[in-house]
Amino acid sequence: PRLLRLQRHLGPQEGSSMEPRDSPLTTHVLDTASGLPAKGLCLRLSWLEDHSQQWMELRTSYTDPDGRCPGLLMPDQIKAGTYKLTFDTEGYWRKRGQESFYPYVEVVFTITSNAQKFHVPLLLSPWSYTTYRGS
Repeated sequence: PRLLRLQRHLGPQEGSSMEPRDSPLTTHVLDTASGLPAKGLCLRLSWLEDHSQQWMELRTSYTDPDGRCPGLLMPDQIKAGTYKLTFDTEGYWRKRGQESFYPYVEVVFTITSNAQKFHVPLLLSPWSYTTYRGS
């Protein structure tokens, strides 16, 4: 069991169909109240359209048992622009029988080069959150 857990944490082995390190955009959510990964948290990735200035939803996903969502965009999908990750924190805490202050967390960021990788971690508690550009 420990080996399987470590393998899941590290990601798929070389030669698998979608390796997390090949994805240019990833996220990792940690529940700092419990000290554990935030498993099963719903999140949405959106892109701000240049002409209409409207958000277009690209993907809805859930964090895995390690709190990660590794393949939000494939390398051929990423383009320069403004993106938003919306984390359903209220739903996450409600499933755990916990009240929370923030019903959702939106992290808006700009991608200027499709040649780079972007990692957006979220540290989460019922009463606070922190995010930063990870590596």
